[in-house]
Amino acid sequence: MFDNFPLWPSRASATAGNVDALFIFLLIVSGLMTLLVFTAVIYFAARYRHRKGVLAEQIQGSTPLEVTWSIIPLGVFLVIFTWGAVVYFKSRTPPRDATEVYVVAKQWMWKLEHAEGQREINSLHVPVGRDVKLIMTSQDVIHSFFVPAFRTKQDVLPGRYTVAWFHATKAGTYHLFCAEYCGTAHSGMIGDIVVMEPAQYEAWMSGGSNGPLSTTGEKIFAELGCVTCHRTDTQGRGPNLQGLFGKPVLLQDGRTVPADENYLRESILDPGAKIVNGFKPVMPTFQGLVSEEQVNALVAYVKSMSQPGATGAKSASNGSPEQSGSQVQ
Repeated sequence: MFDNFPLWPSRASATAGNVDALFIFLLIVSGLMTLLVFTAVIYFAARYRHRKGVLAEQIQGSTPLEVTWSIIPLGVFLVIFTWGAVVYFKSRTPPRDATEVYVVAKQWMWKLEHAEGQREINSLHVPVGRDVKLIMTSQDVIHSFFVPAFRTKQDVLPGRYTVAWFHATKAGTYHLFCAEYCGTAHSGMIGDIVVMEPAQYEAWMSGGSNGPLSTTGEKIFAELGCVTCHRTDTQGRGPNLQGLFGKPVLLQDGRTVPADENYLRESILDPGAKIVNGFKPVMPTFQGLVSEEQVNALVAYVKSMSQPGATGAKSASNGSPEQSGSQVQ
């Protein structure tokens, strides 16, 4: 019924219904409380209005009434909190097998690259009925990836990754906005999410690309000399990256951190921030030497080395240890 309501965006994702239901519940509760308060104000203003010759009586209070108006709102607030927490965690926890798309925001456009290698600007093609995970970063200022039809909004920050996901349920073209004021042309930072039937999507995807993003990352990995240090044997000056992604990493200071996308990104751009236990801080920084798209490709490559059947980084056949490359530590 709400799809035809002129002030209500179309619902086109699996989580949109839950978000709408919670929002409607909040509106109903707020409306009822507002009606109750104003009804009480009007009633008491009329019932206890000033009358000539009638003296006011001091009321000491009512314990049952005070308990009632404390317990009932508490119960309502607990329902709202629990319901909101369930919706929040579900919307913030992408499924493990979701299709990955890397997003780079910049003034004033969206640059998107599929794990399969297809690149887009201000447009994202996805199949209906499939989970899509967005791994996003900003090239300059804070942006916000907002798709009203999916009830999805996530800030996109410079210097780190943020993640959002959706499961499109209806084919069509839906608006993409930046919901964070990001400069003079903020209103023009818009785009489209094109949800296609699976057969149409496969035909679009086969239209040509530069190869999988992980393959691009492997080439960059070799060009930067990273294979010199990150070997699959025990001779490397950097940690073995085979099977690293998603595993806990013990640091030199005794902390343990997960090897997620943000850890890999930080290790490329600021390798001295987290030193792996047993290794020395010899890796140079690649800050300013690689673009955001190249960082995404490197991250995708390291992630691919943790997938079943991955062969990992190739051992360097030549080159001295002094030619140290990307050392994720």
